[in-house]
Amino acid sequence: MGMTMTEKILAGHAGKEFVEAGEIIEARVDLALANDITAPLSLEEFEKAGAESVFDPDRVVLVLDHFTPNKDIQSAENCKTIREFARKQGITNFYEGGACGIEHALLPEQGLVAPGDVVVGADSHTCTYGALGAFSTGVGSTDLTYAMVMGSLWFKVPQSVRFVCTGTWQPWVAGKDLILYVIGMIGVEGARYEAMEFDGEAVESLSMDSRFTVANMVIEAGAKNGIFRADRKALEYFAGRARRQASVFEADPDARYRDVVEIDVSKIGPQIAFPFLPSNVKNVEDAKGIAIDQVVIGSCTNGRLEDLETAARILRGKKVAKHVRCIIIPATPAIYHTALTRGYFEVYLDAGCIISPPTCGPCLGGHMGVLARGERAVSTTNRNFVGRMGHPESEVYLAGPAVAAASAIRGEVAHPREVA
Repeated sequence: MGMTMTEKILAGHAGKEFVEAGEIIEARVDLALANDITAPLSLEEFEKAGAESVFDPDRVVLVLDHFTPNKDIQSAENCKTIREFARKQGITNFYEGGACGIEHALLPEQGLVAPGDVVVGADSHTCTYGALGAFSTGVGSTDLTYAMVMGSLWFKVPQSVRFVCTGTWQPWVAGKDLILYVIGMIGVEGARYEAMEFDGEAVESLSMDSRFTVANMVIEAGAKNGIFRADRKALEYFAGRARRQASVFEADPDARYRDVVEIDVSKIGPQIAFPFLPSNVKNVEDAKGIAIDQVVIGSCTNGRLEDLETAARILRGKKVAKHVRCIIIPATPAIYHTALTRGYFEVYLDAGCIISPPTCGPCLGGHMGVLARGERAVSTTNRNFVGRMGHPESEVYLAGPAVAAASAIRGEVAHPREVA
């Protein structure tokens, strides 16, 4: 019997020729990641365990991206603790200040994740790196401590669901619309502890930025990981950044899947998720006219260059509605710089947008755009739970950058074609 991509990667990292769904294995970890919210818990456990050093200072990554620049005393203390740990351990890949970006955009950009890797992170959206053909998944802070010290971790091999995407993409439809459509179809537990594998001609035509977006949000369907084949496009993306050799895995023709789902993307228009679940998805036409107070274009989901370019195309020569705050958050310093040199910032400023440094900030109701009671936001982030972006009586509608930018101009949820 054959194996899926996920099974092959885990088998290789466990030193086994074959694994199957449900099997418990200990697998070698290529990268262990934490941020300024999750790392302090891991470091507490590190001390309690009496550990003296990490397994490899080149393969532990610490990114201070959530509440930095420090928003309050607690965040400053957390960052200080992590900074001191990184210095003591000689952590090579420690990011803060002007070198820091949103972790799940920063690591691929820096060439830290390679196709075929096993990556664990104390952040649920670590699944993003599956876009490169890696097995990547979020873990708890104590699990991360084990990985940081031992360089390995126990896993239950997930069963896989294959999503075969065919057809031609409609205008203004991209990765965010695909993953919202899928989550709306299968629900927030539709792929619980499963690998979501994406394939098909329509997937091959997706940009890397869109693939990262899709992989980023598989956790919203309950998945253990999401994964794409490391095709020519992925390998070209990696080649210009590579710090080590890639390992390419492809599913066997007789690989076993729990289900195979066929999707004709030509039938998918711009999508939007209503409060208070990422699965509460509708076509954007069904939300037209809903008044909003804020728009956020950024995050580990949609803060990449393609997203900023899409927003600039729509906002060029137009103005954000007077009662709307439109916050643009480039995901990394490199993306920030490129957007600046390409003239996107001039477009944003002329339109009346606010430009933020790279941060997770408003996505988790942290800073840089917290919502008040009764306010509504259209956001390119990944979660819209009760109180996710601020007050428990606020509302968040999830969409891609095209819908978000169009809505900022109209002051209400809008289809991109209405303003482009």
